[in-house]
Amino acid sequence: MELNLQGNNLSFLSVSAKLNSDKIYDVIVVGAGPAGYTAALYCLRKGIITGIIAKDLGGKVTDTDMIENYTGIQSVSGNDFANSIKKQVLQFPVDIEGSTLVTTIEDGEIKKINLSDNRVIKSKAIILATGTYNKRLGIPGENEFLSKGVSYCAICDASFYKNKNTIIVGGGNSAVDAAIDLARIATQVTLVHYRNKLKADKVLIDKMLAFPNVKVLYDHRVSEIKGTNKVDQVVITDLKTTEEYLLNIDGVFIEIGLRANSDFLSGLVEINNNGEVIVDAYCRTSKQGIFAAGDITNVPYKQIVIAAGEGAKAALSACEYLTKLNN
Repeated sequence: MELNLQGNNLSFLSVSAKLNSDKIYDVIVVGAGPAGYTAALYCLRKGIITGIIAKDLGGKVTDTDMIENYTGIQSVSGNDFANSIKKQVLQFPVDIEGSTLVTTIEDGEIKKINLSDNRVIKSKAIILATGTYNKRLGIPGENEFLSKGVSYCAICDASFYKNKNTIIVGGGNSAVDAAIDLARIATQVTLVHYRNKLKADKVLIDKMLAFPNVKVLYDHRVSEIKGTNKVDQVVITDLKTTEEYLLNIDGVFIEIGLRANSDFLSGLVEINNNGEVIVDAYCRTSKQGIFAAGDITNVPYKQIVIAAGEGAKAALSACEYLTKLNN
């Protein structure tokens, strides 16, 4: 199942089972990453009538090569981790919606999720767990050469750059991880960061710098991406001198952070300047009966183990809400 975010809409493809517009669900979970899956699992185990609307089964964790910091698991690939929790959830009866658009969510004692085919899915509570999407540079050539040398996923696309020259933009863990992945197969990997120090974990930086074909340009910025049918060059700006120069390059990987998938929630719940849904310690949003968990929220540190824990908390809070609602 895949979800394509366009503007304020959610587009669902590859249906496995549909939600039933003729019944009222106890909980609808929007999202199926570690937060969404865990929330659904906790609800299902309590016998709560649950439906899932998902971007893609597993979420962004499937873009992760290896997970080595999840408690109790020494090492596991992102895909294997996602498949494991998916199987755990699907052992329970759960409906999944696909092949349509969510246009709006209406608040009320019974929440209404309006779909583009004019159906309305009703639920007493909603758990939002739609995660994040990759931020963009907003420079000339970025959109023009998307999938023609511009990528936001090194794990997905690194194999296309064997024995080629690549640039990675960013300075956090995701950028350094991408550099490590590419260094194994690319001729040259150049990490471009606008600050004078990387933000990534030291263990990752040390691992990256052990590769002889990796170099880091501090206090620099990629200002433009050039090419004909594909990326050929980038314009690099030295932020100390303002000097600009061209680099011949085959691929640009942009790893500058994430923004919450919350555009479709505008006007529904309180959201901060980074698009994150504001929640309290119980994962409650500004609207009663609407909860949020994982990377979509303002909870700090976007980590898999934190998202899973927040998903459990949101489910328990939703179940408590439903108990009070039904009494």
